[in-house]
Formats: sequence, structure tokens, C-alpha cells
Amino acid sequence: MDDIRRIDLNLLLTLHALLAEKHVTRAALRLHKSQPAVSHALAQLRETFKDPLLTRRGAGMALTPRAQDLLPPLEAALDQLNALLHEGAFDPRQAVRRFRVAMSDYAAHLVLPTLVKRLRDQAPGIDVVVCQASREAMLTQLADGEIDLGLGVFPDTASGIVVETLFEEHFVSIADKRSLPLRGKLPLDKWLARPHVLVATRSDTENEIDAALAAQGRHRRIALVLPHWRASTEVLTGTDLILTVASRTLDHVSDDQGLTQFLPPFELPSFAFRQAWHMRRDADSAHHWFRRLVVDCSRPKPSSSIA
Repeated sequence: MDDIRRIDLNLLLTLHALLAEKHVTRAALRLHKSQPAVSHALAQLRETFKDPLLTRRGAGMALTPRAQDLLPPLEAALDQLNALLHEGAFDPRQAVRRFRVAMSDYAAHLVLPTLVKRLRDQAPGIDVVVCQASREAMLTQLADGEIDLGLGVFPDTASGIVVETLFEEHFVSIADKRSLPLRGKLPLDKWLARPHVLVATRSDTENEIDAALAAQGRHRRIALVLPHWRASTEVLTGTDLILTVASRTLDHVSDDQGLTQFLPPFELPSFAFRQAWHMRRDADSAHHWFRRLVVDCSRPKPSSSIA
């Protein structure tokens, strides 16, 4: 306890803002303090921890290895203090909070419209910052404290990461109706002979579809890779392209687009779509409330029939 008495605990809030923002001016804005005050606090923190904490790198600032090690336990300690002060007293209508959430535009399409409406109605002081990242990057960001929640497919998780299934999902194929037989299906050989669209942030990203094909000694030709779920269906009309995606991705597809959905002609296992967070957030009543809201806003709507 003697070490705690030697430091102003408000400095820990400033330290967290500096490590999160990696920028003195942005940290000052976040804390509603002046830039000189935050610069002075940074000098005190450097003296306390005997480390520069932030160093100049190009046009920005970077965390030192010591600062990177400090961030996770610092966030955990601040979360526990916050929970101690507000345990059992969380009121969403009075809460002022910002949640950083990573998700693809697939998850954004499914969850965000309902989530935002519910937040504006039930918790108008809670803000949400959405970013996009691969599943691997999300897990790293959760561990480092850069995000509060990740939405995605997490077949493997790192130590300290907690996952909760939001819903079960399955794959469907979709193509221009005029490019398909009258019955709206294709046998595997003809399905493989067609060019395919892959939705991914990177062209070398592993995916369940090609992994399932590889297990059978088969492969498909990817003629188009793009990172946008909605645009992936818009490029199909008038072409011979086939897109195979999670079924709820196609909720926005209307009958007048001339597209037909059908089951892929080989076995593709269903998968769990999940939310993930670091265990240090478990004691945070606001975070728990937000997770429950995400669960509620992720409930599937009745699905349309496919061939």
C-alpha cells in the first residue's frame, strides 16, 4: 500500500488515456484537460515508472515495451475500481460510457440497426465506436485492451478471452437466376467450374469454404475478392459468378435483383457466430449490460426459403 500512497490515482486515468490514444492532444480531449496539463502528467508518469512510456515513431507515437505491459493490468484495475464504485447501481439511462466494438459489415448489418435504436432509447449517454478487423486481430485487440468487444467467428481463442454464442449460422450459395438451371441448383463439378466471389479483408485469409473443399482434394477459382458483404451480391447480376456466404448476409437481397439462393453442393458445417471479450471485463456491470443488449439485438429473423 505504501507504493499506492506515493502516486496520485488520477495519474492512472491519465496514463490509461495516453496509452490508449498514443497521442497527448487526443488524451487531453478524452480527459477534458488542457494539453500542457497532460504533458506535465506524462512527465510525472515517466519519472514514476522510470520509462519513456511513449516514444516518437514517424509522425506519431508508439508505446514502449514497458507501456505495452502496463496497459492490460491497468485496464483491469480501473475496471475493477469502477465496478467497486458502481456495483449494483448501473443505470443505462444515466450512464456515460463509450464502447469500442470490432465487427465485420456482416455483423454491422445484422446487429447495428437494432442496437443503435435500443441505445438511443434506453442509454442515450452510451457511445459506440465500431472498427473492422480480422478475427485474429480482434483477439489481439481484446487482449491489449484496444477494444471492449469483438463480434465474429472464433473457433480458437487465446487465454483470458471469453466467448458467447449469439446464433448458429450456415452457408448458402447465390447466383444470377439466369445463369442457373431451371431447378436452381448446380452439381459439385459444375459449381466448381464456375468463377467465385470471396468476401474477405485479405485475399490470403483462411475460410471455412475452401478448407472444406481442400479436405476433399478439391478447389475453386476465386475470380473476385472484396471486403464488402453488401457489394458482393450486387456484382452477381448479369454474370456467371457464384457467391457462398453466411445465410443472414443475404437478408437484404430482394426478389427483383434476379438472384437465386441454393445450398452448396457439398457438406459445409454450420458455425457459431459469437461475441468475445477479455475476462477483465467480467466485473464491469456496464459491459455486462451491453453484452446482454448485443445478444438481444442478434436474434435471427425468420429465414427465407432456399432451393
